[in-house]
Amino acid sequence: MHLEKRTSGNRIKYYLAHSYREGSKVHKFRKYLGQDLKKDKIEERKKMAEKLILEEIHKYTIIKDPLHFELSKEEIAQIKQLEQDIPLKISHLSESDWKIFSEIFTYNTNAIEGSRLNQKDVRNLLEKDKWPEKSKEDIAEAYGVDEAIRFIRGTREHMTISLIKQIHKIVFRNSKPFAGKLRKKDEEVVVMDSKGNVIHEGAPQGRINHLLRELVNWYNKNKSKYPALVLGAVIHNQFENIHPFIDGNGRVGRILLNNILIKNNLPPINIDFKNRAEYYQSLKAYEFNKDLKPTMVLYLKEYKNLKKELGDYKKEVK
Repeated sequence: MHLEKRTSGNRIKYYLAHSYREGSKVHKFRKYLGQDLKKDKIEERKKMAEKLILEEIHKYTIIKDPLHFELSKEEIAQIKQLEQDIPLKISHLSESDWKIFSEIFTYNTNAIEGSRLNQKDVRNLLEKDKWPEKSKEDIAEAYGVDEAIRFIRGTREHMTISLIKQIHKIVFRNSKPFAGKLRKKDEEVVVMDSKGNVIHEGAPQGRINHLLRELVNWYNKNKSKYPALVLGAVIHNQFENIHPFIDGNGRVGRILLNNILIKNNLPPINIDFKNRAEYYQSLKAYEFNKDLKPTMVLYLKEYKNLKKELGDYKKEVK
C-alpha cells in the first residue's frame, strides 16, 4: 500500500492506495484520508484506511482458492471412510423416506430463515394441502422448497449457474418478485445477527457472475478428485460467501448442497433448526480460515439425527 498526494489549488489531498491483480485484471483500492494533514494525523488515518482496504480485498479474494490447500491421499481416504460409516444409504431410501425427508427439510430450512410454520403446519400443508392461519409467504415457500427437492432428484445437472437460478425460482416464485434473478447493480447484502452485529457481507454485486463461474469450474475440475462430503461442503460454504441473491441464499445453498450429495451417491442432509448456531459457526470457520472440519463434523452429526428422525416420523404417523 502506498500514499498518494494530489494537489488541488493550494490544498494537498492524501489517499491510501493499493492495487490487486486477479488474472489479467487489476483492481485498485483507494481511500481518502483528508487534506493538508500533519504527519501524525496521516499515520493515524492510514491505519484505519488500511483495515478498510484489507476488508475489501477479502471480498475480492473470496473464492480465489476454495481450499487453499490440497487434501492428501490419506485425508481423502479418511473422509471416504467417514462416508462409508454414514448410517443412511441413498439406495435404501424409499419414496416414503423421500417424502418424509422433504417435510423435515422444508420445516427446518425455512425455520432457520424465520418462517413461523411449525412441523405440524408443514406436514398438514404438504400431505393434506391444509393451510394454517399464518403468513402466505411462509406457506408459498414451504411448497417451493418441497418442489425444489423433487426438482433436484429429477435433474441431471450437478452444478451450473442456470441450475442455481432455477432452484431460487422454484422456491420463491410465489413469494418474491426477484425469484430466479441474481442481485442487480447496487444491490449489496449484509447479514446481521439478532443483536445487529454484521456477521457476513456478500461479495460485491459486480463480481457475482465471475465468482459463480469460478465455483462451477472448481466443482467440475474436482468432482472426480474429492469425496462428496468435501465437494458439498466447499460448494455450500462458498455459495453462502458469495450470497448471489438479495434474499433466499441460505435455502438455495442448502438445496444445492443436497444436489451435490445425491449426484455423488450420498443421501441428502438436513440442517436442524436446533443446530443453527453450530451451522453459522461452521460457515464462519470456513469463510475466515478455510477450515472445513466444523462443517464436516456438523454434516456427520446431522446424518445421525436424520436417521433417527426418519424412524421417529414413521412411528408417529402409524
